[in-house]
Amino acid sequence: MIAVGLALAGPAVFVSAQDARQVAPVAQAADKAPMLSATIVARYPHDTKAFTEGLLWHDGALYESTGQEGASDVRRVALADGRTLARAMIPPAQFGEGLALWNGQLVSLTWHDGISHRWDVRTLKPVGRTRYTGEGWGLTADARQLIQSDGSSALIFRDPRTLAERHRVPVTIDGRPLRDINELEYIRGAVLANVWRTGFLVRIDPASGRVTAVIDLRPLVAEIGATGADSVLNGIAWDAKADRLFVTGKYWPTLFEIRIDEAR
Repeated sequence: MIAVGLALAGPAVFVSAQDARQVAPVAQAADKAPMLSATIVARYPHDTKAFTEGLLWHDGALYESTGQEGASDVRRVALADGRTLARAMIPPAQFGEGLALWNGQLVSLTWHDGISHRWDVRTLKPVGRTRYTGEGWGLTADARQLIQSDGSSALIFRDPRTLAERHRVPVTIDGRPLRDINELEYIRGAVLANVWRTGFLVRIDPASGRVTAVIDLRPLVAEIGATGADSVLNGIAWDAKADRLFVTGKYWPTLFEIRIDEAR
């Protein structure tokens, strides 16, 4: 692949020519959707062997799902030192993906197997499986349903018990479809999403699918200095009680607590 540097405000990010076609529309649409920066509040250790796919905060700990066939798991992680406190392995032929919490259970997706696993949030013991159609990427939940991404330019809303699709909403930025929506987190009525291989988060209105803000996390990507093609920004968790936002990436050594600097 040919790598190109994007001449945008902030640190240069070197990506393939194919990926550059996705990064540029996100950055260039900032006149319609405000481009926001983020302040690093704290840094914590993160397992550099974790191919992070899903991340959430619950009851004083992080929960993380990881990918790769033969190594995918769902784990409880201590924030202070990044230590894995408990782990449940996903069947070795499956590639783990997004993670959400629903009614005392963790729901984890698989990439192309069409199987969702359910785990008791206290014990991480398996409590069931559910089939669904299409690829699994990111997953989160609001008060009524699960919200999923599949790498396309859509948010998919699913029944939290059966995973049957209820409806989907196209995601747009400056009126154009925004593909490669990945890891998701539902925060105060909005969906925060990674855009794969871009160094940006987007804030999405789940009712309309419109991107209402772009959050530039390229300085975090630059600080990590990751060189591998897979070592991308991915993983968003929100501690609602303490109003803390955490982000990390695949194989990253650091989990960041950040504050989004809202436009005034």
